[in-house]
Amino acid sequence: MKLRAYLLMTFVVAVWGSTFVLIKGALTDSTPAAFNLIRMTLAFALLAVAYHRYWHTLRRTHILSGAVVGLCLAVGYQFQTIGLVRTTPSKSAFITGLVVVLVPLFSIAPSLRPPGAHAPRWNAFLGAALAFIGILFLTAPPAGSGSSSNFASLLPDLSSINLGDILTFGCSIGFAFHCIALGHVSPRIPFQPLAILQVGFCALFMAISLPLIEHPHIHFTVRLITALVIAAALATAAAFSIQSWAQSILPSTHTALLLTLEPVFAWITSYFITGERLGLVPAAGAILILSGIAITELVPQPHVPSAHEA
Repeated sequence: MKLRAYLLMTFVVAVWGSTFVLIKGALTDSTPAAFNLIRMTLAFALLAVAYHRYWHTLRRTHILSGAVVGLCLAVGYQFQTIGLVRTTPSKSAFITGLVVVLVPLFSIAPSLRPPGAHAPRWNAFLGAALAFIGILFLTAPPAGSGSSSNFASLLPDLSSINLGDILTFGCSIGFAFHCIALGHVSPRIPFQPLAILQVGFCALFMAISLPLIEHPHIHFTVRLITALVIAAALATAAAFSIQSWAQSILPSTHTALLLTLEPVFAWITSYFITGERLGLVPAAGAILILSGIAITELVPQPHVPSAHEA
């Protein structure tokens, strides 16, 4: 059973990583918020049918909790997909991965911790420091990275940080609050109705925000339809269900460390499909981010992220 859980979780992480490239291409045919709305509506329909036996178990407290979790999920996805239009798949994946570092950092505030959870430990701060140094190297490599003739040439070139990188960092904050919200509500609600509610409310909030974010445009092509089906069915509906099941079997630290492979799968996919290459300094930044995430999860933390997906 454990081997099956490990294999399925690795499959889920690989799907999440590969969808960065898939969605990046599909956004040529659709505006990002419109893509998100269709994706989440399809995912909600699939979950509503798959878990139809749980509709009668919904309570008012479940609905309120689902609304809060769904709002955080919608914020994360909107920032991520809009940012992906303006940055590369690899950068988007590595920056999104910071959610694993941000969750324990935000848990410094006692009011954000679930009942019984402890304050973050030393490794959370060390991991955060490495990850944030890494994000500087990844998004703002030194202007003179090929030369070390003076100290100024070794400083990050902040002008190379683009709007997509900043928006994607906002996505990692949104997903971090999604994880924190799940930590509060998931012990009180079975995962099936919680999956229905959070995805349903996510779609609702996306529909409300759509006219405020963009003038939607959709041109249905094979590429767009393929991306929507994979993102809705595999990367959302199936992935949420598999992860909820796997996390009931696997140790939380093992699950979290598997999640660190998501940006690796994203980079591999981007390398082979689009030819994207990271320079020496950005690659070092990516390694620092992965190291920070791994160090953060070496000691169990209050939450295990569940939505760092593309």
